[in-house]
Amino acid sequence: MYQYIKNLTQVEQIDYITRQLIQIESINGTSGELDLADTVKEFLQTLPLFEMNPANVWEQTIPNDPLGRKNIFAFLESPSDSNKTIIYHAHMDTVGIDDFGSLKKDALNSDALEAYFKEYPFNRDVQKDAHSGDFLFGRGSVDMQSGIAVHLANLLYFSEHLDELPGNILFMTNSDEESQHKGVTSAISEINRMKAEKDLDYVAAINTDFITPMYENDPHRYIYTGSAGKLLPSFYIYGRETHVGDTLSGIDPTLISSELNRRINNNLDLTENIDGELILPPSCLYQKDTKTSYNVQTAKSCYLYFNYFIYESTAKEVMDKLEKITNEACVQVAEEASRQYGEFAKRSNLPAANGKKWSIEVTTLENFIAELETMELDPRSVSEQVVNEYSYLDERMLCFKIAEELQQLDPDKKPRVIIFYAPPYLPHNFLNENNQKDKMLLQVIHEVIDDASKETNEVFSINKFFPYLADGSFLSLHETDAEIAALINNLPEMDTLYPIPFQEIRKLNVPSINMGVYGKDGHKWTERVYKPYSFEILPRLIRDTTVKMLTAFNKSQIDV
Repeated sequence: MYQYIKNLTQVEQIDYITRQLIQIESINGTSGELDLADTVKEFLQTLPLFEMNPANVWEQTIPNDPLGRKNIFAFLESPSDSNKTIIYHAHMDTVGIDDFGSLKKDALNSDALEAYFKEYPFNRDVQKDAHSGDFLFGRGSVDMQSGIAVHLANLLYFSEHLDELPGNILFMTNSDEESQHKGVTSAISEINRMKAEKDLDYVAAINTDFITPMYENDPHRYIYTGSAGKLLPSFYIYGRETHVGDTLSGIDPTLISSELNRRINNNLDLTENIDGELILPPSCLYQKDTKTSYNVQTAKSCYLYFNYFIYESTAKEVMDKLEKITNEACVQVAEEASRQYGEFAKRSNLPAANGKKWSIEVTTLENFIAELETMELDPRSVSEQVVNEYSYLDERMLCFKIAEELQQLDPDKKPRVIIFYAPPYLPHNFLNENNQKDKMLLQVIHEVIDDASKETNEVFSINKFFPYLADGSFLSLHETDAEIAALINNLPEMDTLYPIPFQEIRKLNVPSINMGVYGKDGHKWTERVYKPYSFEILPRLIRDTTVKMLTAFNKSQIDV
């Protein structure tokens, strides 16, 4: 690839590399992720500077990955004496292509898609963009093969202009961003290894994950100085099943589940209030009872979980809030069930409830395990046994299975809601304006953006949180050990199901700035990247940011 692009303009280089990467079907969870990793590695190895220093391009296999997926690294060492280093990172995997329907065979063919959309009358915006010639179509075009291409082209540029680089660049591209983030969590150890071996000081990381209009005719190009985090709060709801002929004597877990969903799903009162940021509410991703076939017995239990973005809040704060909401919901359901049974008995000339209980216990997983241990039971060995026996299950279903088996240890089998966290979890990573280093980074970003705005007439907006999930979340940790413990103790068998190297991340502690390629309809079959900004303005913006950050911290006495 290098031989073909070496004499092209940078815009042409990025266009060509993006097209080559799009053509590789690197769908998450498939061998295509390996194919793309190999392509990136082979390209890097052909750059003259890396041909002379072959050890500076390498791969890291993700431990215990059934596909043998890997991360690719390259270290561009400055001839200066500076140990200050910028990390460039981007992910390799894409979502699937089933949404292309009859166009599935052309999902990775940019030219064929452009021709198709030129004649597509059902979406005028897409048709207009296809006719403009300014957009490149195809799965991964904006999320995020073009982002990899921008970094590769900048590596090529700096490798040929080392005199312009006042520090070092560590490049990495990671697998599995679209699912469990195993790529970047595995890469933490490698980044820290490089830090120790070469005595590197990491100033910041720059991610090129895609940016997009936030509303119709939005003129902004967004720069994000951090990443939102994510929790998956989950509720195992155990009721009191009964025959439908005696339905009012039971406690229906579907009612509890519905009431929780009503109180939590899309509830803006549960969102954080951060001025000027796109802050999303929790949203229900799964709600189901555990019946597997038809019968006339009410459901015994329900599963419920939510996508819950966190920006500055911690897992402990969210758990406390959800436990309170669950208690309130269960009190309401219990009171209504008791009232309904009383009314039913009165209408039917039946005796009263005769001591029947309607209370519903609410507990976190951590507290329930402690309660079981006070009964001299062994919940931890039960959890481990479930993991071994049901390892074929989706990680979220495996967590529910653990909660279910723990509930069965309770000799009273009381109606109960067990609240826990399931994978994935992403930390939040943001700049703290009260921190001297972060304040300097913000100052540099503002200076670079101000200059770029004057030179290009682009309208930029600098925001605190990338509004989607990104690998940059795993490069820094803001929570205390106690706050992290609230997560670990409530995520079943976390060390096995979703291991995160918290102490390694804390040791690394690098802010991740997102300067992304610009496009539209990420994860949709109309996905497309806008070339004039992404291939021309953005690469220069990243280079300027890199140089100015390195220069600023070379002069500063701040320990990064």
